[in-house]
Amino acid sequence: MVTTIFDVARVAGVSTSTVSRVLNGNEHVNPDLVAKVTRVVRELNYRPNRVARSLRLRHNRVWALVISDVRTGPFFADVVRGVEDGAHEAGYPMFLCNADEDPSKEADYLQLAVAENVAGVILTPSGPETDLRPLLDAGIHVVLADRKLPGHQADTVVADNVSGAMQGVEHLLAGGYRRIAFIAGPLAVTTGSERLLGYRTALEQAEIPVDDSLVRVADFREQGGRRAMKELLAQVPRPDAVLVSNNRMTAGALEAIEEANLAIPEEIAVIGYDEISWAPLLRTALTTLSQPAYDLGHESARLLLSRLNGYSGSPRTVVLPTYLNIRASTTPKQRPGASRVPTSRASAPGQKASTAVGENRSRASRARSTPRS
Repeated sequence: MVTTIFDVARVAGVSTSTVSRVLNGNEHVNPDLVAKVTRVVRELNYRPNRVARSLRLRHNRVWALVISDVRTGPFFADVVRGVEDGAHEAGYPMFLCNADEDPSKEADYLQLAVAENVAGVILTPSGPETDLRPLLDAGIHVVLADRKLPGHQADTVVADNVSGAMQGVEHLLAGGYRRIAFIAGPLAVTTGSERLLGYRTALEQAEIPVDDSLVRVADFREQGGRRAMKELLAQVPRPDAVLVSNNRMTAGALEAIEEANLAIPEEIAVIGYDEISWAPLLRTALTTLSQPAYDLGHESARLLLSRLNGYSGSPRTVVLPTYLNIRASTTPKQRPGASRVPTSRASAPGQKASTAVGENRSRASRARSTPRS
């Protein structure tokens, strides 16, 4: 005989609706009842009928994760892992789609999600033209991860891009750098525009004029970062520091600096956005701004699960903090009569050395985050 939900309810001494709420992860069930039902489910070896449940809810038990570009180094890999862990913990399988920053490819994947009648979608939008209406019209819940999508009402989880870029610029200014360049990502996406805003804001607050000749907009990829850095190095005078707004462009910028035979940080200081596993291993260890990528993915999964479990409130936005990892590539400029003191050894490889301003901004970010629902 196949064990049914009625058997579990009878042995546990509860209603079938209580068993259903426990199995669906409803947060409002008494913990004692959760423990009792869970024990009976295990003892009876009960397996929910996923097909029947899918027909009843008119959705599959599958999530779709649509990433703008999975090749963006470890950042999106960690986002994917965070989402996958959250889905697995809740009993949902997941399939992954790579939109490759292509709006038409992204639209095809969203149509596939509708055709497959998925339970929900977590999406990093390719740009402002991303259209969520096919999903919303089909009653499919959507959570936006890493990038905001102005004009659409959806739960959103992002890192604090403005604060992150400000931390980087403020750190360089504190080290005596003044001609600070910035390589931005595409301004059509919020990760590109908000980091540029943070760069400008930090300079303005320090009463340093923003020099647009020190700003280049690239494509979040290696060749874009390399081209942008070569253009910046061709200037006279050239920048004495640069903040690069993602890890792939940072790799390209470092290549251009190496080709120009410039010493880091003696001739140009460098900060890369996103922590990279090889950053502490370079000949001159790289200062980075790290985002909580795994937490970003896991929090996106939590928001989607809460929608699937019945939350129907207004869209929520969660902002996660960014941290500054100080290493040798931003050693303070040498003062007359003083010797240069490396900062790269303050942290062992892989450890984080967050500045006070980073910690303060992190607390502010957490305060601005929407409470969990």
